[in-house]
Amino acid sequence: MSSSSFNRSVSLLDAVMFVSGAMIGSGIFIVSADMTRGLGSAGWLIIAWVLTGVVTLIGALSYGELSGMFPNAGGQYMYLREEYGRRTGFLYGWSFFTVIQTGTIAAVAVAFSKFAAYVFPSFGEENILWQTGTIHVSAAQLVAISIIILLTLVNTFGIRYGKTIQTVFTAAKILALAALIVCGLCFGAHSSIWNENWHPAFLFRKMNTDGFSQYTGFAFIGAFAAAMVGSLFSSDSWHSIAFIAGEVKRPEKNIGLSLVLGTLIVTVLYVVVNLVYLAVLPLKDIAFAANDRVAITASVKIFGIIGTAIIAILVMVSTFGCVNGLVLTGSRVYYSMAKDGLFFKKAGELNKSSVPAFGLWVQCIWACILCLSGKYGDLLDYVIFVVLIFYILTIAGIFRLRKKRPDAIRPYKAFGYPVLPVFYIITASAICIALLFYKPLYTWPGLIIVLLGLPVYYLAEKKKENTNTEVTSSIIGKIN
Repeated sequence: MSSSSFNRSVSLLDAVMFVSGAMIGSGIFIVSADMTRGLGSAGWLIIAWVLTGVVTLIGALSYGELSGMFPNAGGQYMYLREEYGRRTGFLYGWSFFTVIQTGTIAAVAVAFSKFAAYVFPSFGEENILWQTGTIHVSAAQLVAISIIILLTLVNTFGIRYGKTIQTVFTAAKILALAALIVCGLCFGAHSSIWNENWHPAFLFRKMNTDGFSQYTGFAFIGAFAAAMVGSLFSSDSWHSIAFIAGEVKRPEKNIGLSLVLGTLIVTVLYVVVNLVYLAVLPLKDIAFAANDRVAITASVKIFGIIGTAIIAILVMVSTFGCVNGLVLTGSRVYYSMAKDGLFFKKAGELNKSSVPAFGLWVQCIWACILCLSGKYGDLLDYVIFVVLIFYILTIAGIFRLRKKRPDAIRPYKAFGYPVLPVFYIITASAICIALLFYKPLYTWPGLIIVLLGLPVYYLAEKKKENTNTEVTSSIIGKIN
């Protein structure tokens, strides 16, 4: 027995928790190390995080208009389809399924297992359970796969279970981050490290283990763009609530509001957490923290030897909730694609609990395969450029829809239109151009992954055309 429609049971609070929970994964605990190595100063590190927050918040404000116009499941896939047509929508959906969503699920789930190894050493990557030639399976990979399967199973029983997990775990990690911030700032108040880190505050340079080196020419532009890959990845998935618009109460209002509130909360937390790092650790210790785990290095400084366990548990809570949100929301995109004949037909059906169970399990299988491949990290590096391109296209589409559908109902209009959307487009485009020229490994592989979707799209369209022709011929035959 199946259901014919989604159950609108997600409140505004639930929606805010979805936005915040999907954004806060493992990135904030790690990426500041690599960013500091590339930027070389406290001032530029904070500027990168603030700019990321501003761009993300503007994106959220702009998405509010689209969510009000199209308050149904599918989110960005639906927006791009309405703005530019089926092909663009499919290319986003293809990238979303093959890498963006499933790769992120895999990466965050493995991050859970890596930090769990601090509490349960047998969960570590070093514990190889099976190996043949160059292929091996570690305990960390199996733990990650188990988490993905568990949360997929839970979410097949209905939105109420998924939203409860999301709300509880997101609230827990926000409170835990707040506690870390308070303790860190109190510790830093009695230390000279803060002043040392801010002198000089805004020298742009590259950090090495033995000192600093200056960038030549315009290389600093590429360095800044590359540094922002980390902060942008850590702040991604902010728009995930739009994927489950069909299950949100008063979606035309609550989705836009939850996007703004959720991104604002996370932006403030991220910036302040980085200020804590700068108050507790010398710049060199941030840049060269063991395995880039800045949060653990800072926590050990604040809490002593138990700091490792404290941060490990915090990251486990954070990543568990993040994986849940990603698992839940992703399947709704495949549901919308299936309804358009661009994904497995069965993914467009709801089970008796009013959720797209088939889409959940297809996503689960591919995410688990990525976990086993060990290549999800590389794939995510490749697609951050593509993710930005799709964001740019989506927000630029607001201008397109204003012209194409001037009389369409818009319960909420993009705040600061047209200035803020243009600022977003210019800023994100500048980052993309810098990556294209100075960090080609972040760009071309991602574009290739997207373009591989073109033959798949045309095959799907051809199949649909043939099916329609057969149906038409059958009807004509019966009439004759």
